[in-house]
Amino acid sequence: MTEQGVRWTAEQVLALAPDDASRKAGGRLGGAGPWSEIGGSASGSLWGLCKGSGSKPYRTVVDLTGPAYKCSCPSRKFPCKHALGLLLLWSSDGAGEPGEAPDWAADWLAERAARAARPPAGADRPADGEGARRRAAKRAARIGAGVTELERRLGDLLRGGLAGQEQAGYAVWEETAARMVDAQAPGLASRVRELGTIPSCGPGWPARMLEEAALLHLLDRAWLGVEGLPEGLAATVRSRVGLPASGEGEAVRDHWLVLAQYDSVSPDGRLTTRRTWLRGTGSGRPAMVLDFGPPGRPPGLALPVGLALEAEVRFRPGTAGLRADLGERFGAAAPCAEVPAGVGTGAALEAYGAALREDPWLESWPVVLGPVVPVPGELGWQLADADGAYALPVPLTGPGSRSRGGLWQLAALSGGGPVTVFGECGHRGFTPLTAWQPGSTEPVPLG
Repeated sequence: MTEQGVRWTAEQVLALAPDDASRKAGGRLGGAGPWSEIGGSASGSLWGLCKGSGSKPYRTVVDLTGPAYKCSCPSRKFPCKHALGLLLLWSSDGAGEPGEAPDWAADWLAERAARAARPPAGADRPADGEGARRRAAKRAARIGAGVTELERRLGDLLRGGLAGQEQAGYAVWEETAARMVDAQAPGLASRVRELGTIPSCGPGWPARMLEEAALLHLLDRAWLGVEGLPEGLAATVRSRVGLPASGEGEAVRDHWLVLAQYDSVSPDGRLTTRRTWLRGTGSGRPAMVLDFGPPGRPPGLALPVGLALEAEVRFRPGTAGLRADLGERFGAAAPCAEVPAGVGTGAALEAYGAALREDPWLESWPVVLGPVVPVPGELGWQLADADGAYALPVPLTGPGSRSRGGLWQLAALSGGGPVTVFGECGHRGFTPLTAWQPGSTEPVPLG
């Protein structure tokens, strides 16, 4: 059941698909091309007309409170590709404006509401809470079965060795990821797909693949023992597996400075993820806002780097206090006239280490470094403290790594002197994303 006002992610929608063919077909229909008369209601329903092979368009309606689906297409799959496409449009905020449902959708929704209001003959209607618990238990059992299968796959990988992975190709990992989606664990599916791409990532890939396999094994074991974990860590495990967060997190109203924004594409090319880094100018608290776009459509959230906006940000439970959703905004955004205060490389590592206690699968932590000097060398680039005591390496491979052009851009900005740099500090080093020239408050995104 979806909470009213909570929009699903594209991954959560695709997890409903009955098979891989439906996922692909639904992804293709996640664009606005074949759709007309798209709409929704504040009470939690969607409807749309989708042009098909016949003379009449297919009538598709979704009741989000179920979720439940109805479509006039001849498909026997449930949900069909049209329902998945309509949900993907809604997840990317492209399902039209709220309004009155057409008769063909309103009649079905009214029938559902009438049936829900009628208790079954000869029995008391079970409480909604009891039904939700049964559904949660059923999904947990499916995830458990998927985790057990994934553990067998990882065991086969280690017994067979990593040497043959370059020749084995990506298909076997895509098949494993599809099984995780069938088990309703989209978070595991995403990590499996990333694992399958590592052999094509250049020198040093065996060590990186072993690291990722170990983290995936740790997540599997954590899920199997999730009931015995502390509440915060258990929430992190559920979030990493792909379950939606339960309950509401802390809401913080502040002036939020946009530090960086960049896109990444999933290994199968079906999902574009836009990551936006914010920092509260009053609280100093970092926040990561994710937005998603289906195939052929960019994510909707676009915030220029350097702007500050007064808004309420709600942090999600179980994400090391980092993942957040941008809520109500108060007034227009305006350029920030100050450069955020930076810390040394030692303090950056300490901040990342503290975050790992809350989320052992956290790849990086947002940090403003400064003053630091970019230094090229035989072993790669480094960002060195201005006093020369310590330095952090800059990775040129791996998730979120910068191109050499971006690093030379950073070197040109510094002119050999100290600069302030925002980026992601992780176990591979520091990935610079934005820099400020000495004496300037204008941020420069690094390509």
